[in-house]
Amino acid sequence: MSDKPSKPAKTPGGVRKKPGALTATEASPGAAKRSRSGGERPIDSTVAVAFASHDHHACISGGLDAADRYCAENGLRLTPVRRRVLELLLEDHRALGAYEILEVLGREGLGHQPPVAYRALGFLVAEGLAHKIERLNAFVSCARPGAKHTPAFLICRDCDAVAETALDPSALEALGARSGFTLDRAAVEALGRCPRCQEAAGPGA
Repeated sequence: MSDKPSKPAKTPGGVRKKPGALTATEASPGAAKRSRSGGERPIDSTVAVAFASHDHHACISGGLDAADRYCAENGLRLTPVRRRVLELLLEDHRALGAYEILEVLGREGLGHQPPVAYRALGFLVAEGLAHKIERLNAFVSCARPGAKHTPAFLICRDCDAVAETALDPSALEALGARSGFTLDRAAVEALGRCPRCQEAAGPGA
């Protein structure tokens, strides 16, 4: 996926959607659900959120509420542009390129120069409210904002849907220790096929 906006249909938030890609409301079976207060229910934190059946309106509002609290507690400003960029990332369980986001910001009168999007994304990534998917040169909201975790991203090679799950960092730390390497941070990007695309492709595909 390039960092250019794609042409086909748009999601409810106004971001264009790649054919076959999961929108937020199309996510499928078995993962973490957020309460309307923004907290996660105490279930398996290794389950991938984007491929789950969940209340997505609560997911979006919970993510924004969590970001509001995090910024208030840490003396940070979640400006209207930063908040809108985070909302766009929360609306679509797919990595979004900076220019896709900029297209929406421009239509909404929030700015049309690339630094507007990049500064907002830089803030969100630096504060752990979003992640950059290096393989796609695109961004996703963090599924566990404010929580210390080692993210692993499951990227669908067919539709570019991205789901975040969490890894136990001890295994990576042990591997590093064998080579005298001290691990500061890590993120894993795994390529495969999401449940929806597997179903669409049929058996043996």
